Amino acid sequence: MDRAFAQAAPVKARIGVIPVLGASQVFVADREGWLKAAGLDVSFTTFESGPNMIQALASGTIDVYVAGVAPLIVARSRGIDVRVVTATAVEEMTFVATAKLARHFESGVTPAEAFRRYRASAGAPARLATQPAGSVPNTTLQHWLWQVGKVDKADVTVVPMGIDATQQAVLVGAVEGATVREPAVTIVQTRDPGIKLVALGGEMFPGQPGTVVAATAAFLDKNPAQAQGLVDAVVRATRLIQQDPARAGPHIEAALGKGITDVATIRKALASPASKFIADPRSIVDATAAMQRYQVTLGSLDRELPLDGLFDARYFVKAAASQ
Repeated sequence: MDRAFAQAAPVKARIGVIPVLGASQVFVADREGWLKAAGLDVSFTTFESGPNMIQALASGTIDVYVAGVAPLIVARSRGIDVRVVTATAVEEMTFVATAKLARHFESGVTPAEAFRRYRASAGAPARLATQPAGSVPNTTLQHWLWQVGKVDKADVTVVPMGIDATQQAVLVGAVEGATVREPAVTIVQTRDPGIKLVALGGEMFPGQPGTVVAATAAFLDKNPAQAQGLVDAVVRATRLIQQDPARAGPHIEAALGKGITDVATIRKALASPASKFIADPRSIVDATAAMQRYQVTLGSLDRELPLDGLFDARYFVKAAASQ
């Protein structure tokens, strides 16, 4: 442990997180002891989506946000000074279809035709679960449906719900399709082999910006050394996940398992084509701007907002240079 951190009282860091594989780095860093070594006394609160976490940021009940980048643009437009200090994953979202819908996604059949065929056979539009408007999953799904797939809006119904509810809805057949991230992709396909992975994140929204670690300006300005330690730990955890998933797996399972999965499933999820771990926040700036432009098109944002100040890469640059 760094001597300066050892001598100082630990800094409390209240971390809000959504329970997806893209948040793995903070769990690994915590359970490896790296956050404690950085002088941080962390507590975690789980949220169902990024937009739900914005209220916690606004009320000052969390200091660190680990979720999709898109809601942070809205947060800043409301006067919440929050800054992305590192990324954790890209192109996380996938689209899965239950057996009733999946059979229409044959080789060579476009999404528009598959959904048209489903509606014709079922007599009703396909119900698709995703997270609330303004979230990365919702934006990504709509981009894939309307821009990439050119799907007729009469052929689908988008149903917003939380992450856990989405997974359950897919498994019990309450919906015909959904946007899910790992480890949910692996979990639902293991439990029901009839569920088909129809589209990966890069197909749905190229370069799709995913989970990030952000912190309030108040926390960063008051605790610069600990903020740097947090980013150092996330960068280190990214490398560990990429190079030694067997070591990282149990840490992630302890955080995400909740008795519904095991380490073997987590390891399989880590090797999934839907799992792309990164750390450099600069690599998602252009894709974030593109996502924001599309949110304006959808009406979940009134206008494009400047991204100036949203990304603070200096912590990452220093971390990358020192490791």
